[in-house]
Amino acid sequence: MSERPSAKASATTQETAPELTGPVTQLETSGLEGSSLRAWGGGLLVVVLLYVFLVSIGMLGAGFKTFGKPFANALIATTSNPFIGLFIGILATSIIQSSSTVTSMIVAFVAAGTLTVEASIPIVMGANIGTTVTNLLVSLAHMSRKAEFRRALAAATVHDFFNVLVVMLLLPLEYYTHYLQRSAEYISTFLVGSASMSFASPVKVATQPLILLFKSLFTGLGKGWAGTILVVTGMVMLVVSLIYITKVMRSLLITRLESFFHKTVGGSGIMGILLGLIITAIVQSSSVTTSLLVPMAATGVVTLRQVFPITLGANLGTTVTAMLASLTGNAAGLTIALTHCLFNLTGTLLIYPIAAIREIPLRLAEGLARLASRSRVVAIAFVLCMFFIVPGTLIFLSRLF
Repeated sequence: MSERPSAKASATTQETAPELTGPVTQLETSGLEGSSLRAWGGGLLVVVLLYVFLVSIGMLGAGFKTFGKPFANALIATTSNPFIGLFIGILATSIIQSSSTVTSMIVAFVAAGTLTVEASIPIVMGANIGTTVTNLLVSLAHMSRKAEFRRALAAATVHDFFNVLVVMLLLPLEYYTHYLQRSAEYISTFLVGSASMSFASPVKVATQPLILLFKSLFTGLGKGWAGTILVVTGMVMLVVSLIYITKVMRSLLITRLESFFHKTVGGSGIMGILLGLIITAIVQSSSVTTSLLVPMAATGVVTLRQVFPITLGANLGTTVTAMLASLTGNAAGLTIALTHCLFNLTGTLLIYPIAAIREIPLRLAEGLARLASRSRVVAIAFVLCMFFIVPGTLIFLSRLF
């Protein structure tokens, strides 16, 4: 008699068990499907936003070229003092927002005989510093969040401090020994005339139609107004696209990106350098590579010490454009392109392998970021003084005296 209720209870449990597990399984499956759809949607949104970001970079370049390129040409063509050449490189690249453009222009001037290799080397060094202005502007989009801004600014300025440190080491060395020029000339004797090729950036091919469409909308307003509108529109698109890339990363991609970067570059600086080199060589813009790292660093996806080697790789990758441009020129043009490559390679070999020296740009970037997180004016003053006011003032004074 006492066993029958137990049997009934057991039978009831067995009968109801499938009814309970069925809905749970369905809920889990639908949850996985929803997560998968959300991941696909987030991935598609990132691709679209990345395309908008790349278009905005192109629009900024197109806008600045409207009224900035002749100015840059005049500056580059009239330099003789190596220190003024350095500041010309900084200012010209800050205006055009592309070291690839400036170095390609320098290659053309050298190949045409209007600029000597010796005079062009400091300009190339300055261009390396000037190209970092883009990711600094990107970091300002995080000013409303103190912790994010501190991480973003550190990730942006580590590139600045590295390039400044390399210039401080190599500009005097080059002035007294001509190490870069002589090494490049030696290599160019084996390479000049060995190949003749052209290369179309896949990024440019993808974004150029939309950029040309925007340019055509404003051509009737005159060059000045058209350039200004392109710059303002490009800047708005740049900031908005990166803000939303950051939001998507925060909500959907942080875990995946953390895992990817830890596996790829977390324990290997060499892998980070290779990653930065390959990405930059493909898109032909170190600004694109480093600017994409800034929001990732802001949200904590990557650390400053993971960003640093990728930045060094981007520095190396950005030399590809000038190298390719030089292959259609002469030995002098190839020499200055090789000089750019040797400059970045030498800087990386001098600084990154030695821990004590490697910490210098990292500590400087962290220190500036802490100051700027307390007072946002520090960041704005740093951008204006380093890239525009100081170089512009010194160039102006050199013309007077």
